[in-house]
Amino acid sequence: MSSPLYLPEPWQQTLREAVSDPAELIRLLELPETLLPDTWEASRAFSLKVPAPYLARIRKGDPDDPLLKQILPIGQEMVSQPGYMTDPLAEMSSNPEPGLVHKYRDRVLLILSGACAINCRYCFRRHFPYEENQIGTEQWQRLLDYIRRHPEVTEVILSGGDPLATPDRRIIQMLRDLEQIPQLKRLRIHSRMPVVIPQRITPELTQALATNRLRCVMVLHINHANEIDQSVAEAIKHLRDKGITVLNQAVLLRGINATISDQKSLSEALFECGVLPYYLFLLDPVEGSAHFDLPDQEAQHLIGELQTQLPGYLVPRLAREIPGRKAKTILAPIQVHVNE
Repeated sequence: MSSPLYLPEPWQQTLREAVSDPAELIRLLELPETLLPDTWEASRAFSLKVPAPYLARIRKGDPDDPLLKQILPIGQEMVSQPGYMTDPLAEMSSNPEPGLVHKYRDRVLLILSGACAINCRYCFRRHFPYEENQIGTEQWQRLLDYIRRHPEVTEVILSGGDPLATPDRRIIQMLRDLEQIPQLKRLRIHSRMPVVIPQRITPELTQALATNRLRCVMVLHINHANEIDQSVAEAIKHLRDKGITVLNQAVLLRGINATISDQKSLSEALFECGVLPYYLFLLDPVEGSAHFDLPDQEAQHLIGELQTQLPGYLVPRLAREIPGRKAKTILAPIQVHVNE
């Protein structure tokens, strides 16, 4: 008897049908066709990718929409800028095994998948050599052995790409393998998938996370309040109902979320869904993203003003990741006094 045909889950079909043609994007969003030449050119270096659920939240006919500006390839990406590089966090120097990054003493990061549900234009791994970091069955065993040989490691971070681009059946087996390592205490998953394709949060996945011995934390990546709609709120609720801690980290991006109003709205929208702001990262200087950057002091003033308008638990920590340091670098808020 032949084995039954494997049918993709709905989220996988949505992922496969993501818009990758710049002309189709411009047509669907009723954008000026004058954008097309630069969009085509920039997408050759780093492809366009946006699935339907996220596309539906972008305002039609508005080139300044904050969600559109996160995913639209533009000509500025092709302008080389000093100090912007292909490996801004020097991850290749902390890559002792394919598929594993070990920068901080007590935790390792596993590159579960090179695939993403969406290609964000500021992505610090847009040049990452995923083809050299694939995790097959044999390599997975080597990674488990690496963790066992490093008893100081107590937390595993699943990353990518997007780790939730991995099918449930494989994730569940990986979780079972990880929980057999006695020294491990926590499992962290960094994913944009619950925001981009909310139906990815399946009952099978949430059950596996909830019943695993390791305490699970899901870190979302939401940069703007407009990214949160009812379907995203429901996906977050499914996670929280299973006892999974849900945090958010964002990137501070010029022209997208670099105002007090944007940051305040984001923190309040997150909390309405039961998510606490965690980090607000300054842009990693990856080649092709210089137009999103803003000076540290401007960011520090912004976070200082945010402190005056929100309770402390809704103010994310302003941080930068600097290669070679043993932890994230936290930047102190600057509050502007009346007489300044």
